[in-house]
Amino acid sequence: MVKSPIRVSGTGNNVYPLRLNNKFCSCGKWQTYILPCSHVLAVCRENGSRTDAYVPEIYSRQTYIKTYQANFHPVLSENFWRDVPFNLTFYPPNMKKEQGRKQGKRFQGEMDYRNPDSLPRCGRCRMSGHNRKNCNNPGPSNV
Repeated sequence: MVKSPIRVSGTGNNVYPLRLNNKFCSCGKWQTYILPCSHVLAVCRENGSRTDAYVPEIYSRQTYIKTYQANFHPVLSENFWRDVPFNLTFYPPNMKKEQGRKQGKRFQGEMDYRNPDSLPRCGRCRMSGHNRKNCNNPGPSNV
């Protein structure tokens, strides 16, 4: 069992059961990322055990050295490429810009929906049933 320390923000103080033999920690990071989580490292530090026993062989230093031990040959320029018996033709995508303003990709929420029974209101006189364009009421004086 590992108990996380309390942080300044007030979070922490959580208990994480863990089983070293089964490579299991209740935080789920060890199972997800295959590498030991901070709770496993804390237990290894307290026990004095080696952490590399819980790291998969693929992430070891020896495997890393073997990976880059081989010679890598650079890719030559196109002048040295062999000819192929077919044509490679690639047409660029249509990049013509469409006219008008782009449509937004915003998800609509409940505040975006209006009651279908409500009538539109005029922006000038605030009366319902018409809009500003066809309003016959006198507007406020601009003094």
